[in-house]
Amino acid sequence: MIRSKADYRAYLEADRIALRREHSIHQWYDEVWKFQRLLRRMEFMMNTRKHSGMIGRLIYKYWSLRFHNQSVRCGFDIPPNAFGPGLSIAHRGTIVVHPNARIGKNCRIHVDVVVGTRPGPKDLVPTLGDNCYVGPGAKIFGDIVIGPNTAIGANSVVNHSFPEGNMTIAGAPARKVSDTPSTEFIIATRTSDQVLG
Repeated sequence: MIRSKADYRAYLEADRIALRREHSIHQWYDEVWKFQRLLRRMEFMMNTRKHSGMIGRLIYKYWSLRFHNQSVRCGFDIPPNAFGPGLSIAHRGTIVVHPNARIGKNCRIHVDVVVGTRPGPKDLVPTLGDNCYVGPGAKIFGDIVIGPNTAIGANSVVNHSFPEGNMTIAGAPARKVSDTPSTEFIIATRTSDQVLG
């Protein structure tokens, strides 16, 4: 969670590495990278109480509107504070993440993914460990735990836990299909200069 300016910079750098974005003028026109920068700014402002006071509330409202507009433009419904550093959104398209879901560092997520709740007396939402790869169309829901280094195959329906991690799961309902960890699919785990390892 971003709790300081140093955390904010570290998260941005980890996200940049995970997305393979270079420091250039072209990054400012990249819709996904723009969304991720706004997401991290919102997290920084929320977690460091930068939205208090009259001026703080106005500044927060300005960035909140920019974040909302970019979310709509990209088709993302991703709340602040759900993802750890090193988030890599593959490209624009529908992605829905419940506000109470928690996903670890170096997550690679694709289009048409839903990380949601299951009906119950309270929100029953998933927790994903570090270095998870979520393939296109995957649906992950309920009070479940997905362990670190797990690859979730395309169009999988994950409704029970795989806490041990270090595997590939796929199918509807999902089951273990191989011992191949997600590190084969995530850019940040293959990059030697990763900031937050």
